[in-house]
Amino acid sequence: MSTSMATTPTTARAMAPARPPAPRQCCRYLVLPSTGHRRSIAAWSAKKKNPWLDPFDDGPDEEFDYQGMFSGGKQEEDPRPPEDPANPYGFLRFPQGYNPELDSLASKVRGDVRRACCVVSGGVYEMCKNVRYANVYDPDDDWPEPTEYTHMLGVLKNRYYDLIVSTRLAGLGHALFLFMSSARDKVGYVYPNVNSVGAGLFLDEMFKPPTNNLSDGGYHMYKDMLEWIGRPAKDVPQQPTPPLRVSISKKLRAYVEDKYSRAGVEKGKYVVIHGIASDSVANMKSRGDDDCLLPLEHWAQIAKEISSGDKGLKPLFVIPHEKHRDEIEEEVGEDANILFITTPGQLTCLINDSAGVVATNTSAVQLANARDKACVALFSSAEKAKLFLPYVEDKSSCTVISSATGKLIDIDINAVKNTVKDFEPAPSFALA
Repeated sequence: MSTSMATTPTTARAMAPARPPAPRQCCRYLVLPSTGHRRSIAAWSAKKKNPWLDPFDDGPDEEFDYQGMFSGGKQEEDPRPPEDPANPYGFLRFPQGYNPELDSLASKVRGDVRRACCVVSGGVYEMCKNVRYANVYDPDDDWPEPTEYTHMLGVLKNRYYDLIVSTRLAGLGHALFLFMSSARDKVGYVYPNVNSVGAGLFLDEMFKPPTNNLSDGGYHMYKDMLEWIGRPAKDVPQQPTPPLRVSISKKLRAYVEDKYSRAGVEKGKYVVIHGIASDSVANMKSRGDDDCLLPLEHWAQIAKEISSGDKGLKPLFVIPHEKHRDEIEEEVGEDANILFITTPGQLTCLINDSAGVVATNTSAVQLANARDKACVALFSSAEKAKLFLPYVEDKSSCTVISSATGKLIDIDINAVKNTVKDFEPAPSFALA
């Protein structure tokens, strides 16, 4: 029984159904109709990546759009981005964080200066119509607040400048400040001593004055820098430095006119007195002339001579601080005309609407000559007068009176009195 139920392996293999023969592979390659090139089948098979080559590669991102706008390479752009009609500076509309500007290649090759930044002290921006931006920052502060320092750097870097110039003597710290502004050309003065070590490495052009005080050079204190700015280049000859000229805005003129009207004087019928001695920090002293202020007693005599004539002129005292108002009223009289001026721009408007100026070696002398107003300039010596007014021989409207002893307090007051008698009221049509 057991023999009949047993089967041999040969019989079982014969009873199993026969498998169909495997197809014969006559070619190991496939032809891709889309590209027309032969690719290996093994190249299209998925390979397991080696995690040691890039342990942070988790494979393709399922949420990323591989068929978006960048799938075909660089996206198409307009030939010229749209301009911003509300922007007066000609810049184009770009995304936040970008500040490019289109310009011709010729301008780049010539090195034209389209935008310049001037690091100066004082409010001189009121006297130049070419100034578009004015930011308050003290460049003379050796230890500025970190927030103010970094904020000013951010402002300068956000506005691309072709040229940045500084009138402060630069050491390593100030030279780094100019360097980090990202301007194309960094130009400035450096200390004439060991304090300038390393400063020249961060400036494209540097100048060394003879002393640590730039103002010792007088009227030509920036001569080296001006010659470099007007240097000949690309078949353009040397550009001579034009004489000092000051522009006045209508808004500032109207503000100052209302201010001196409330002080009790009329347009063209007052004489500006500038250079009163003061112990206040905010005084009128020139940085290049320590002896340039007269005591109030001398000015009282000059003012009395101005108001004693029959021309209807009134002396107008310009004070650097309100505390001097009581002193002038006590010395001259309670009916004295006094005005407190804070900026050079306001002083320029005041001088422009006056009949003339009597001043010591202060900014009022330069502003009066820039506006071609009659001026009597008082100096401690003839050398100082020649240093600060080298052009006085060509100015018929300016009269210089110097002290014979080298001290301003010893100046001939009688000579000043005789000179101020020549002031005439300014005609109203000439000031319109």
